[in-house]
Amino acid sequence: QLQLVESGGGLVQPGGSLRLSCAASGFTLDYYTIGWFRPAPGKEREGFSCISIGSSGGSTNYAASVKGRFTISRDNAKNTVSLQMNSLKPEDTAVYYCAAKRGWNASNCRAPAFGSWGQGTQVTVSS
Repeated sequence: QLQLVESGGGLVQPGGSLRLSCAASGFTLDYYTIGWFRPAPGKEREGFSCISIGSSGGSTNYAASVKGRFTISRDNAKNTVSLQMNSLKPEDTAVYYCAAKRGWNASNCRAPAFGSWGQGTQVTVSS
């Protein structure tokens, strides 16, 4: 059974950092694109970062709101995807979800394309 479990959320001050992890079980990440999502105005879940391996070595995709602050990476040996979040802002406060879709297409980081979801982890940025 395909399962995703997020961890690493918590309370952090503005300007601080957190590292989220998405652990996959029941499947290997090699043939999947993994994305990170959070609620946004007018959207239940908005994708802001995706990663896939692909035949050319892999690709990543970031929304403008997090580009330069967040870094997505994968550890195939551990079957996990991590999200390093730096320079956090109060508006980054949300429940963060990871999700998986079969295939290599990080450019499509929209929630309807993803079929398997984790339970979410809370990130709170506050002083």
